[in-house]
Amino acid sequence: MNGRQSAAFAAGLALFLIAATALLPFVLGDLGLRADFSARNLAPAAAHPFGTDQMGRDILARSLHGLALSLQIGLLAAGISVALSALMAMASGLGRRADQIAAFVTDGFLAMPHLMLLILLAFAFGGGTTAVILAVAISHWPRLARILRAELLQIRAAPYVETARALGRTRLHITRAHILPHLLPQMLVGFLLMFPHAILHEAALTFLGFGLEPSRPAIGVMLSEAMRHISAGRWWLALFPGLMLLGLVLSFEMLGTALRRLLSPRGAQC
Repeated sequence: MNGRQSAAFAAGLALFLIAATALLPFVLGDLGLRADFSARNLAPAAAHPFGTDQMGRDILARSLHGLALSLQIGLLAAGISVALSALMAMASGLGRRADQIAAFVTDGFLAMPHLMLLILLAFAFGGGTTAVILAVAISHWPRLARILRAELLQIRAAPYVETARALGRTRLHITRAHILPHLLPQMLVGFLLMFPHAILHEAALTFLGFGLEPSRPAIGVMLSEAMRHISAGRWWLALFPGLMLLGLVLSFEMLGTALRRLLSPRGAQC
């Protein structure tokens, strides 16, 4: 199996894991989510592979629903962030003055401590699901914007773009026909690599109390609740949700890395 086949296999495996994570909660419905005080604080066993919490709810079912919720939030946050990155990169191509302003704004966001910026944004937007999505989206665009800007400046200096400009093609035509097709693969890979960051930071904000509502089956909520019970020996409350979150994040990392290899000209020759 060559490098390209290995990348395709890794991408397929990652897609399968992500799809299973997204679809399983719909298959399960509310099974395991309702309180059952006769099954409180049970250790992992055949009936409950990941154990139960202080209200008798199944940890596996809650973790799957929490990951599905994280996927929804990550999808929206990463999508908005990629759109902001693309707009800022396009603004850099409007002229020297616009490029200076875009670079100043990008550097300003990058200079702020990341977690502090997330907390401030989530607090400013009032907390909750919408606040988390906006906070993650607004804080994650600068790095991708820098990559897209560098790619855009390189494409604008390419001979075929100079030829199109000399032939009288409009800026809109050049952007649509020559620049965007080259930026789309970078945007796709950036979107996939931004996804795990969005998921992790959503969980971190929720864990710190600035994110999702405590009533929702979110991974951050579960980890926050588990901190109050670990000292009593209920290790499964934090271990299994944390491992499932890590597995989902690594799946996106694997998918993004595999697609970057498949889409690159060098990877196509492997």
